Amino acid sequence: MPRAFPPLLPPLTRRACLAQSLALAAAPALAAAPSGRRHVTLNLTLEPDSLDPTMAAAAAVGEVVHLNIFEGLTRIGEDGRVSPLLAQSWQVDASQRRYTLRLRPGVRFHDGQAFNADCVRFSFARAVAPGSTNKARKALFDNLASVETPDPLTVVLQLQHPDAQLLFRLGESPAVILHPASAAQAASAPVGTGPYRLAGPWRRGQPIDLVRAPSWHPPAQVRMDSARLLFVTDLDQKPEVLARGEIDLYFHYAVNTLQTLLTDDRYQVLFGNSSGKGLLALNHRRTPLGDVRVRRAITHAIDREAFIRQVLDGRGSAIGSHFSPVDPGYVNLAHQYPYDPERARALLREAGVAPGLRLGLALPPLMYARSGAPLITADLARVGITLQPQLLSWPQWLAGPFKGDFDMTLINHVEPLDYPIYTDPQYYFGYDSPAFRQRVAQYHASVQPRQRQQLWAQLQRHLAEDAVNAWLFAPQLSSVLRKGLRGVWLHYPVYAHDIAAMWWE
Repeated sequence: MPRAFPPLLPPLTRRACLAQSLALAAAPALAAAPSGRRHVTLNLTLEPDSLDPTMAAAAAVGEVVHLNIFEGLTRIGEDGRVSPLLAQSWQVDASQRRYTLRLRPGVRFHDGQAFNADCVRFSFARAVAPGSTNKARKALFDNLASVETPDPLTVVLQLQHPDAQLLFRLGESPAVILHPASAAQAASAPVGTGPYRLAGPWRRGQPIDLVRAPSWHPPAQVRMDSARLLFVTDLDQKPEVLARGEIDLYFHYAVNTLQTLLTDDRYQVLFGNSSGKGLLALNHRRTPLGDVRVRRAITHAIDREAFIRQVLDGRGSAIGSHFSPVDPGYVNLAHQYPYDPERARALLREAGVAPGLRLGLALPPLMYARSGAPLITADLARVGITLQPQLLSWPQWLAGPFKGDFDMTLINHVEPLDYPIYTDPQYYFGYDSPAFRQRVAQYHASVQPRQRQQLWAQLQRHLAEDAVNAWLFAPQLSSVLRKGLRGVWLHYPVYAHDIAAMWWE
């Protein structure tokens, strides 16, 4: 039996989305006197293809810049709670459709430009402009009926429909605030309001060096003066790099290669929750994957518990829809399509699919994908489907599968509460369901708590009933850190790394 998933987060509130009371394991009970060391070297799983989180699709972008270079109106903490950041306070009217936010005075961008309400209005207008690729467009920005700026430090957001997650979404990386004068260069030379800036020009394939920037943050709150971000993506190199002691903190380390580190007295290993949803994404535009019977057959054919046990070392839980166990109002649908090869073969026969169907399996350079591919391939071979694995770099995955050029791909969607992607027929897996779009519209229009709860459950069940993708696991994240490093997140309600909050004991 796989090890149990760690305790889940309690229900959502408007001011504390995904709130959780677990304490950060890396923090001491009583803070010790800090050492004189004020630099940290981190390794991230993937190198970003851009440094602009408001236009890029990959979560890797936010891992570098969010909370470090760029900031949003609100901040999401390690416990999932929403707190003020560039907005120092807010009020919500009785209709729950009008938010008045008071901005923090005296804030400037790294180039000296003043932060004010016009920057907020510009950033939000840019997110919905023609050609925008902001990944929160449907979830957040399309719901903005208007953005008013009655004075330089006040922003009024008028929503088309109530959104209980609005303050949480304002704290995600696609909602960071840019200045009109520097927004065009954000992808390569970002200028933000955060505690750090780039030490020099960004060059692909090279480490990213951050140095402390002039900012509004009190000096005592910025405990690291500098940081180096490495991107060792070769799965075979990772243990060697750690063994040489070149890295202080390794995020999202492959859990099935941790055994030697658990006994290494130089390092500490953290295991925590995240909003991730691991899935075998299916391209509905490719025959016969547009047939729901085929998609259900594929889901029945995969032994998810074996995948979690063998690929994730048991550190995760099976899921059956595009929602994580940490999400409020989560409905466990993992058993809707239990592992049943015989049922899978029957559904394929019913759909007219003869044994010998050949499909491509696109694999990004991630442990769960490369290690999980043989299991998925063997499971589907048992029901007459032959997979052809395709090993891709991260840029190749973004340019291919993420643009719709694939049959199947193993991927972990890490963005929280990202169900609106299923309302977009142009999204990479091509799901086109007017019925689901109608359900989402009903949920958004509802203001009654009980009705919203019922509609929320219906959203989850609808995706499962359509077997849009073959959902596999909600992962438990592992991070390896050098002993003495404190302030590292244990849980990841959003994929961000708050370097300013880290310190050496």
